Amino acid sequence: MQQLSAVGPLLRRWRTSRGLSQLALAEQAEVSTRHISCLENGKAAPSREMVLVLASALDVPLRDRNALLVAAGFAPLYRESGIAEPQMAHVRRALDFILERQEPFPALVVNRRWDLLLTNRGAQRLLQHLPIDYAALGPRARNAMHLVFHPGGLRRWLVNWDEVSRVVMARLVHEAEDDVLGEELRPLVEALMSYPDMPRAHREPSPAHASQVLVPVHLRKDGVELRMFTTVTTLGTPLDITAQELRIECYYPADDATEAWLREREAADG
Repeated sequence: MQQLSAVGPLLRRWRTSRGLSQLALAEQAEVSTRHISCLENGKAAPSREMVLVLASALDVPLRDRNALLVAAGFAPLYRESGIAEPQMAHVRRALDFILERQEPFPALVVNRRWDLLLTNRGAQRLLQHLPIDYAALGPRARNAMHLVFHPGGLRRWLVNWDEVSRVVMARLVHEAEDDVLGEELRPLVEALMSYPDMPRAHREPSPAHASQVLVPVHLRKDGVELRMFTTVTTLGTPLDITAQELRIECYYPADDATEAWLREREAADG
């Protein structure tokens, strides 16, 4: 019964987070409403196949699908590979292709913890123009969130830092609510909130901020005004946890002057 009580609340939590009734989930999974109720209440044990069917109907991330399987007494199904491992070669080629096609505009790839994994030359040129206090950041300079929030990072050059930080923190706080991923992200939230002059309201962000698709970015240094917007995309339907959790953040010029500056920097770079 311990395993049943473990998986039942997890299933109920995912169902309610998706805004589904037991009837709606039963229809999507093509099972009876009574069976859904019995699974959630621990009166019935789900088979391995049923866990996967329900996880698919609920669009549960792969990492959390493994957690559901373990809670139901089964072995994890989905692997988690390092991005440099041979089985990830096709993913790495796809990422390199995307980053290259984004030139001369900046693009970067981060993992679930927002650690920087890859950057294109456009991003590298932008960071060269916006000096980072790497001595103050130390290892935190390898994390995109710390680069934005640390006083020695991009915060100094972000004219609309209040707006950017509000949207970015809203996404992070939302992700930190996840049972599995939250164990890694909640300490990151606390570390960022410990920086000077962090608004307390960032701890309870608006859902609208977390779901904002386009984020405007206004940078200023040495009289150069750069206005861009960012989009964050993910890979399609990978079967590897690492691949599913990768994020590709692309920056696009929001005016002609910014586009011209980015293209000039590319030309000067040879």
